[in-house]
Formats: sequence, structure tokens, C-alpha cells
Amino acid sequence: MTPSPGPRSSAEIRTYLKGQLNHALRRLGMFGGETSLRLLFDHLAYAEHQETEWARAMRSLERRGAFDSLGVTGALATVLPDLRHDGVASIYAELAHDRGWLEADRTLTSEDHASLRRRIAAWAAHDRTLSEVREEFGPPSVLLGGTNPFYGKTFAYLTEQATEPIIFFHLWNGCSDQTETTWRPIHDEPVLLAVRCGRGAFKDTFTFTPEGSRRRPA
Repeated sequence: MTPSPGPRSSAEIRTYLKGQLNHALRRLGMFGGETSLRLLFDHLAYAEHQETEWARAMRSLERRGAFDSLGVTGALATVLPDLRHDGVASIYAELAHDRGWLEADRTLTSEDHASLRRRIAAWAAHDRTLSEVREEFGPPSVLLGGTNPFYGKTFAYLTEQATEPIIFFHLWNGCSDQTETTWRPIHDEPVLLAVRCGRGAFKDTFTFTPEGSRRRPA
């Protein structure tokens, strides 16, 4: 009988949890939604002796209006249509970035990041598509949501510095008739609803496109 190798090291456990967290952020629907992220954060915060910092971060979300009785899901539903997993994941991605847990596919320089922030208001004053976002700003640092070209998703652009806020592009596509059993997208590709950046009052961190303003929940 092969002897048991024994328990894994604390470093192995932390690496595993970080990997699972990053998978969940990218494909939250496959992991069961917001509750799964809360559990992963709880476990990783415990493993890294960051329980106090994690509790403080959650209180900050509540004060900003980014967390209510339904969690981040409820707060996000007041500004964007549909209860979108990628949008919910974007809030937690910020918290992961603060702690060095978010793994980016690429990062922006501080200069490119600052330039992007300066352009947001003017650029988002017009309706934009997913292709336009990618052509203008390049591939995202982190893709939150699936790769299916018809479905909504969130693009995240960030630098290596946790002190520089992540810039999120919330992209949406919906059904032509909510009563239909077959999903028929309205658009040929997702359209931009809003760009989100900053840590102020939650609703003030959104810059809406005209389409985003039209579809904003009442």
C-alpha cells in the first residue's frame, strides 16, 4: 500500500485557493454565483491571516452602496439590467487586486492607464460595441465572463499597482423577447452599457453610454 504523502503545505493550500478564486472570477456562473466567491474569499483570508482586512473591505462595500441585503448582486441590479455574474465578479475582482490575489493576463503601464481614464467620459458619450472597446484599448487585463461572442461580459483593465483603480467596461446583450424559450440576441455582439472606475459612492463610479442610460433599471 502506497503511504499517504501527508497534508499539503500552507503554501500549496494558498496557491490552490488563489487559483480557484481566479477561475471563479472569470466564470462565476459555473461556480454557483456570488456565494461561491464569498466562501473563497473567506477561506483565503483565513489562510493568509487577513480576516480583519476582509471584514473591513466588506463594510466598505456596504458604506459605498455596493452591497445590500442581496449582496453585490442586489446593488448591481439597481444600475445594470439583468443579474449579471460578470458584473458581480468585477466588484470582487477589485478586492482581490487589493490583496495581490488577482492574476491578470496583461497589465497596463501607469501612463496608458491614466490616458484611458482621461478618455472615458468623452469616449463613452457614444454607443460602443465589444469590438470597438477591444480595438481602442486592446485585449482586457482580465476577461470576466465567457468567451462566447454573443453573450455579455466585463472587460477589466489594470496596472500592477493596487493603488490604481481597475477600469471596467460592462458589455451587454439581451433577448428580443423575454418570453421566448430560445435566446435570440438583440445585437450581433455585446454593446457597452457603462464604464466603471473608482471607489467613491457606488452609483457615482459609473459612466453610462446612451444605451446604458436607456437600459438602466428604473
